Amino acid sequence: MRLWSLHPKYLDPQGLVALWREGLLARAVLRGETRGYTRHPQLERFAAHEHPRLAINAYLAAVHAEAVSRGYAFDRSKLGPVREVAPITVGTGQLALEWRHLQQKLAARSPLLHARWSGLASPDCHPLFEPGPGPVASWERADQGIP
Repeated sequence: MRLWSLHPKYLDPQGLVALWREGLLARAVLRGETRGYTRHPQLERFAAHEHPRLAINAYLAAVHAEAVSRGYAFDRSKLGPVREVAPITVGTGQLALEWRHLQQKLAARSPLLHARWSGLASPDCHPLFEPGPGPVASWERADQGIP
């Protein structure tokens, strides 16, 4: 499961569809509707939010908005109520790691998108997140030596 801290606009079609699917799984976990993934490290920051369910709904709403802007037909009815929630702080170290990780994926899967985004030094966060100084998150399990 990868719930990107980066704005979904950077994802290729496969990445955006995977993010939607994994976000819906995360929503089900936070609602207590699954037996698996209940301790998945990617969910820690949502579970720690004052309103975990509203936070994941806000996360998914931004993914849905990106999909709609691309002409995709993601099912809006799968979301719960979307309310304004406090942002989640994400460290610049985490953002940098995710950016390197995404660049690696795009280079392999979507060379045109990789070329489009590879010169970008400071990518935008997902709208739910707010960048702040900090290292790679403690919950991160990706290889931190990603080229």
